[in-house]
Amino acid sequence: MPGDSDAGLIEAIRGFNRFYTGHLGLLGRGYLEAGMTLTEARVLYEIGARGELAASDLTRDLHLDPAYLSRILKKFGHAGLVGSRIDADDRRSRVISLTAAGTAAFESIEALSRRQLAALLAPIEPAGRSEIAHAFASLRRLLDPSAAAGPVVIRPHRPGDLGWMVQSQAEFYTGTFGWDDRFEALVAEVAGAFLRNFNPAREHCWIAERDGIRIGSVLVADGGGDVAKLRLLYIDGSARGLGLGRMLVEQCIAFARQARYRQLTLWTNDILHAARAIYRQQGFRLVSEERHTMFGPDLTGQTWTLEL
Repeated sequence: MPGDSDAGLIEAIRGFNRFYTGHLGLLGRGYLEAGMTLTEARVLYEIGARGELAASDLTRDLHLDPAYLSRILKKFGHAGLVGSRIDADDRRSRVISLTAAGTAAFESIEALSRRQLAALLAPIEPAGRSEIAHAFASLRRLLDPSAAAGPVVIRPHRPGDLGWMVQSQAEFYTGTFGWDDRFEALVAEVAGAFLRNFNPAREHCWIAERDGIRIGSVLVADGGGDVAKLRLLYIDGSARGLGLGRMLVEQCIAFARQARYRQLTLWTNDILHAARAIYRQQGFRLVSEERHTMFGPDLTGQTWTLEL
């Protein structure tokens, strides 16, 4: 039995379930005005998404009673939405697939669902949408750690992203290396200058996301003349080992070349071994070093350049 400390969380989850199912009409007979219950629409979706599958797969994966599923498939068959054939590997089983009419119904429900959710999100600001995506991703990860993560998406920055860059880098570098508040001040200064003077023809910021959660960032700033600066490369701990740092640096190089810069330069510290390895692999050359205590500990700052 759950402890008293979980009682509030349990009631919050139950309350959200009631709100969500009621708000989207998930319990009604005419889900999405498609003439199907939610379960029927889910069965149709699984068949359409997978191409074809055995009824036993649906029973197992959707935790449905076989007799209940049989009635749904019989209804779909009478409506001309599904067809079946004998499974070559198990002649006692039949493989189910959508007919042309079933495919049309599947695509219609998909479009209706997307429009319904788009309307739900329409009045919410981008920052709020990002918060919703983060909440859903966190919930899924916590309740099912084995769930496969979605693909990495690299996109331009939008409101709120530069603030996240300052926060995430300050937390990481102060927590990992013991750097002081002056590092956060420097990152905030770089981010503020980028936003204040942003010239999309000469500058760009990339944000990497997975399941709606920011996991990486980098930007190219105009360094004056024909020199560009690579700034604020960061990869979240959950995304290390994916090659994301290399991908972000490659984006910077491609953009700098397209913008007709002659040189791409960056400043880093010698203890950041993973980043330095990426720069070296991409053809950057170490041109100078200097000792400093800008962030508290003794460090060696390094300037690297890439001729474009």
